[in-house]
Amino acid sequence: MSDLTGKVALVTGGSRGIGAAIARRLAEAGAAVALTYVQAADEAHTVAKQIEANGGRAMAIQADLTHPTAAAEAVEQTVREWGRIDILVNNAGFLTYGPLDGVSVDELDRVLAVDVRSVFLAAQAAARHMGDGGRIISIGSCFNGRVPGPNFVLQAMAKSALIGLTKGLARELGPRGITATVVDPGPIDTDMNPADGETADFQRSLTALGRYGNAEDIAAAVAYLAGPGGRYVTGTTLAVDGGYTA
Repeated sequence: MSDLTGKVALVTGGSRGIGAAIARRLAEAGAAVALTYVQAADEAHTVAKQIEANGGRAMAIQADLTHPTAAAEAVEQTVREWGRIDILVNNAGFLTYGPLDGVSVDELDRVLAVDVRSVFLAAQAAARHMGDGGRIISIGSCFNGRVPGPNFVLQAMAKSALIGLTKGLARELGPRGITATVVDPGPIDTDMNPADGETADFQRSLTALGRYGNAEDIAAAVAYLAGPGGRYVTGTTLAVDGGYTA
Protein backbone atom coordinates (compact mmCIF):
# COMPACT_ATOMS: atom_id res chain seq x y z
CA MET A 1 0.00 0.00 0.00
CA SER A 2 1.16 3.55 -0.75
CA ASP A 3 2.58 5.42 2.23
CA LEU A 4 0.75 8.71 2.60
CA THR A 5 1.68 9.35 6.21
CA GLY A 6 1.55 13.06 6.98
CA LYS A 7 -0.30 13.93 3.76
CA VAL A 8 -3.63 15.75 3.58
CA ALA A 9 -6.24 14.85 0.96
CA LEU A 10 -9.54 16.32 -0.19
CA VAL A 11 -12.01 14.03 -1.97
CA THR A 12 -15.06 15.67 -3.53
CA GLY A 13 -18.25 13.64 -3.54
CA GLY A 14 -16.91 11.35 -0.84
CA SER A 15 -20.10 10.28 0.93
CA ARG A 16 -20.74 7.08 -1.04
CA GLY A 17 -19.63 4.79 -3.82
CA ILE A 18 -16.30 5.50 -5.48
CA GLY A 19 -15.67 8.66 -3.46
CA ALA A 20 -16.18 6.93 -0.12
CA ALA A 21 -13.90 4.07 -1.17
CA ILE A 22 -11.20 6.55 -2.20
CA ALA A 23 -11.48 8.43 1.09
CA ARG A 24 -11.14 5.23 3.11
CA ARG A 25 -8.22 3.96 1.02
CA LEU A 26 -6.23 7.20 1.31
CA ALA A 27 -6.87 7.24 5.06
CA GLU A 28 -5.67 3.63 5.37
CA ALA A 29 -2.45 4.76 3.68
CA GLY A 30 -1.97 7.42 6.35
CA ALA A 31 -3.50 10.59 4.89
CA ALA A 32 -5.84 12.92 6.73
CA VAL A 33 -8.93 13.06 4.53
CA ALA A 34 -11.59 15.71 4.02
CA LEU A 35 -14.59 14.65 1.97
CA THR A 36 -17.40 16.74 0.54
CA TYR A 37 -21.09 16.03 0.25
CA VAL A 38 -24.16 17.93 -0.94
CA GLN A 39 -27.12 16.48 0.95
CA ALA A 40 -25.99 13.06 2.20
CA ALA A 41 -24.74 14.35 5.55
CA ASP A 42 -25.38 11.11 7.44
CA GLU A 43 -23.49 9.03 4.89
CA ALA A 44 -20.57 11.48 4.76
CA HIS A 45 -20.22 11.61 8.53
CA THR A 46 -20.43 7.82 8.67
CA VAL A 47 -17.46 7.56 6.31
CA ALA A 48 -15.54 10.08 8.42
CA LYS A 49 -16.35 8.18 11.62
CA GLN A 50 -15.24 4.90 10.05
CA ILE A 51 -11.90 6.47 9.22
CA GLU A 52 -11.52 7.86 12.73
CA ALA A 53 -12.50 4.53 14.29
CA ASN A 54 -9.57 3.00 12.41
CA GLY A 55 -7.16 5.56 13.82
CA GLY A 56 -7.26 8.07 10.98
CA ARG A 57 -8.23 11.72 10.69
CA ALA A 58 -11.25 12.80 8.66
CA MET A 59 -13.87 15.48 8.31
CA ALA A 60 -16.96 15.96 6.18
CA ILE A 61 -17.57 19.27 4.41
CA GLN A 62 -20.93 20.33 3.01
CA ALA A 63 -20.30 21.74 -0.46
CA ASP A 64 -22.77 22.21 -3.30
CA LEU A 65 -20.38 22.26 -6.23
CA THR A 66 -22.94 23.83 -8.52
CA HIS A 67 -22.14 27.03 -6.62
CA PRO A 68 -19.10 28.75 -8.13
CA THR A 69 -17.30 29.34 -4.81
CA ALA A 70 -17.94 25.96 -3.18
CA ALA A 71 -14.95 24.04 -4.57
CA ALA A 72 -12.38 26.64 -3.52
CA GLU A 73 -14.04 27.02 -0.13
CA ALA A 74 -13.72 23.27 0.48
CA VAL A 75 -10.02 23.49 -0.31
CA GLU A 76 -9.55 26.43 2.03
CA GLN A 77 -11.48 24.70 4.83
CA THR A 78 -9.20 21.68 4.47
CA VAL A 79 -6.11 23.88 4.69
CA ARG A 80 -7.46 25.74 7.72
CA GLU A 81 -8.09 22.44 9.50
CA TRP A 82 -4.80 20.71 8.78
CA GLY A 83 -2.47 23.43 7.52
CA ARG A 84 -1.89 21.99 4.06
CA ILE A 85 -3.27 20.04 1.12
CA ASP A 86 -1.22 17.49 -0.78
CA ILE A 87 -3.79 15.46 -2.70
CA LEU A 88 -6.93 16.65 -4.47
CA VAL A 89 -9.29 14.01 -5.83
CA ASN A 90 -12.02 15.47 -8.04
CA ASN A 91 -14.58 12.70 -7.81
CA ALA A 92 -17.92 14.53 -7.63
CA GLY A 93 -19.98 14.33 -10.79
CA PHE A 94 -23.24 13.31 -12.40
CA LEU A 95 -23.97 10.09 -14.28
CA THR A 96 -26.12 11.42 -17.09
CA TYR A 97 -27.62 9.82 -20.16
CA GLY A 98 -30.47 10.52 -22.53
CA PRO A 99 -31.11 11.68 -26.09
CA LEU A 100 -29.49 14.86 -27.35
CA ASP A 101 -32.85 16.55 -27.89
CA GLY A 102 -33.77 15.93 -24.26
CA VAL A 103 -30.86 17.83 -22.72
CA SER A 104 -32.08 21.13 -21.27
CA VAL A 105 -29.93 24.20 -20.78
CA ASP A 106 -30.37 23.84 -17.01
CA GLU A 107 -29.12 20.23 -17.10
CA LEU A 108 -26.21 21.21 -19.32
CA ASP A 109 -25.19 24.00 -16.95
CA ARG A 110 -25.54 21.79 -13.86
CA VAL A 111 -23.39 18.98 -15.29
CA LEU A 112 -20.68 21.33 -16.55
CA ALA A 113 -20.68 23.23 -13.24
CA VAL A 114 -19.90 20.11 -11.24
CA ASP A 115 -18.00 17.89 -13.70
CA VAL A 116 -15.81 20.62 -15.22
CA ARG A 117 -15.99 24.05 -13.57
CA SER A 118 -15.66 22.80 -10.00
CA VAL A 119 -12.69 20.63 -11.00
CA PHE A 120 -10.91 23.63 -12.50
CA LEU A 121 -11.66 25.83 -9.48
CA ALA A 122 -10.67 23.18 -6.95
CA ALA A 123 -7.40 22.58 -8.79
CA GLN A 124 -6.75 26.32 -9.00
CA ALA A 125 -7.29 26.72 -5.26
CA ALA A 126 -5.36 23.60 -4.26
CA ALA A 127 -2.37 24.47 -6.46
CA ARG A 128 -1.86 27.66 -4.44
CA HIS A 129 -1.10 25.53 -1.39
CA MET A 130 0.63 22.51 -2.92
CA GLY A 131 4.36 21.98 -3.04
CA ASP A 132 6.63 19.35 -4.53
CA GLY A 133 4.83 16.02 -4.51
CA GLY A 134 1.35 17.49 -4.87
CA ARG A 135 -1.24 15.41 -6.70
CA ILE A 136 -4.37 16.44 -8.60
CA ILE A 137 -6.38 13.37 -9.60
CA SER A 138 -9.70 13.60 -11.42
CA ILE A 139 -12.20 10.81 -11.91
CA GLY A 140 -13.21 10.65 -15.56
CA SER A 141 -15.12 7.97 -17.45
CA CYS A 142 -14.59 5.08 -19.83
CA PHE A 143 -16.53 7.26 -22.29
CA ASN A 144 -13.30 9.19 -22.69
CA GLY A 145 -12.02 6.25 -24.72
CA ARG A 146 -15.17 4.77 -26.16
CA VAL A 147 -18.78 5.90 -26.52
CA PRO A 148 -20.68 2.67 -27.20
CA GLY A 149 -23.91 4.15 -28.50
CA PRO A 150 -26.31 7.09 -28.41
CA ASN A 151 -27.61 8.98 -25.38
CA PHE A 152 -24.21 9.74 -23.81
CA VAL A 153 -23.33 13.02 -25.51
CA LEU A 154 -23.44 15.14 -22.35
CA GLN A 155 -21.56 12.62 -20.20
CA ALA A 156 -18.86 12.09 -22.83
CA MET A 157 -18.40 15.82 -23.38
CA ALA A 158 -18.14 16.70 -19.70
CA LYS A 159 -15.71 13.92 -18.80
CA SER A 160 -13.58 14.40 -21.91
CA ALA A 161 -12.98 18.00 -20.83
CA LEU A 162 -10.99 16.62 -17.90
CA ILE A 163 -8.37 15.26 -20.28
CA GLY A 164 -7.51 18.68 -21.71
CA LEU A 165 -7.64 20.26 -18.27
CA THR A 166 -5.31 17.62 -16.88
CA LYS A 167 -2.77 17.98 -19.68
CA GLY A 168 -2.77 21.74 -19.13
CA LEU A 169 -2.34 21.32 -15.38
CA ALA A 170 0.52 18.89 -15.92
CA ARG A 171 2.43 21.43 -18.00
CA GLU A 172 1.57 24.36 -15.75
CA LEU A 173 2.38 22.66 -12.46
CA GLY A 174 5.04 20.14 -13.47
CA PRO A 175 7.94 22.53 -12.79
CA ARG A 176 6.72 22.70 -9.19
CA GLY A 177 6.71 18.90 -8.83
CA ILE A 178 2.91 18.63 -8.91
CA THR A 179 1.33 15.90 -11.03
CA ALA A 180 -2.12 15.82 -12.66
CA THR A 181 -3.85 12.67 -13.84
CA VAL A 182 -7.26 11.24 -14.74
CA VAL A 183 -8.61 7.84 -13.70
CA ASP A 184 -11.22 6.53 -16.14
CA PRO A 185 -13.50 3.93 -14.51
CA GLY A 186 -15.42 1.40 -16.51
CA PRO A 187 -18.68 -0.13 -15.26
CA ILE A 188 -18.41 0.04 -11.47
CA ASP A 189 -20.95 -1.52 -9.11
CA THR A 190 -22.37 1.42 -7.14
CA ASP A 191 -25.85 2.61 -6.29
CA MET A 192 -25.62 4.96 -9.29
CA ASN A 193 -24.80 2.07 -11.67
CA PRO A 194 -25.63 -1.23 -9.95
CA ALA A 195 -24.37 -4.52 -11.33
CA ASP A 196 -27.97 -5.76 -11.35
CA GLY A 197 -29.37 -2.68 -13.11
CA GLU A 198 -31.38 -2.73 -16.32
CA THR A 199 -28.36 -2.00 -18.54
CA ALA A 200 -25.86 -4.09 -16.56
CA ASP A 201 -25.71 -7.05 -18.96
CA PHE A 202 -25.03 -4.72 -21.88
CA GLN A 203 -22.28 -2.92 -19.95
CA ARG A 204 -20.65 -6.22 -18.96
CA SER A 205 -20.66 -7.30 -22.60
CA LEU A 206 -18.55 -4.28 -23.52
CA THR A 207 -15.70 -5.22 -21.19
CA ALA A 208 -12.92 -7.70 -21.93
CA LEU A 209 -13.32 -9.25 -18.47
CA GLY A 210 -17.08 -9.60 -18.80
CA ARG A 211 -17.87 -8.17 -15.38
CA TYR A 212 -18.29 -5.04 -13.33
CA GLY A 213 -15.52 -3.63 -11.18
CA ASN A 214 -16.01 -2.30 -7.68
CA ALA A 215 -15.26 1.00 -6.01
CA GLU A 216 -12.14 -0.39 -4.36
CA ASP A 217 -10.61 -0.98 -7.81
CA ILE A 218 -10.77 2.76 -8.48
CA ALA A 219 -9.59 3.60 -4.98
CA ALA A 220 -6.51 1.41 -5.46
CA ALA A 221 -5.60 3.26 -8.66
CA VAL A 222 -6.02 6.64 -6.95
CA ALA A 223 -3.86 5.52 -4.02
CA TYR A 224 -1.13 4.46 -6.45
CA LEU A 225 -1.17 7.79 -8.26
CA ALA A 226 -1.28 9.70 -4.96
CA GLY A 227 1.67 7.81 -3.51
CA PRO A 228 5.37 7.54 -4.28
CA GLY A 229 4.73 5.15 -7.16
CA GLY A 230 2.87 7.85 -9.06
CA ARG A 231 5.57 10.50 -8.86
CA TYR A 232 6.52 10.18 -12.56
CA VAL A 233 2.98 9.84 -13.93
CA THR A 234 1.40 13.08 -15.11
CA GLY A 235 -0.68 14.55 -17.93
CA THR A 236 -2.28 11.22 -18.76
CA THR A 237 -5.19 8.92 -18.02
CA LEU A 238 -5.29 5.53 -16.30
CA ALA A 239 -8.15 3.32 -17.51
CA VAL A 240 -9.54 1.05 -14.82
CA ASP A 241 -12.29 -0.36 -16.97
CA GLY A 242 -11.98 -4.13 -17.27
CA GLY A 243 -10.93 -3.74 -20.90
CA TYR A 244 -13.89 -1.56 -21.90
CA THR A 245 -11.63 0.48 -24.16
CA ALA A 246 -9.43 -2.40 -25.34
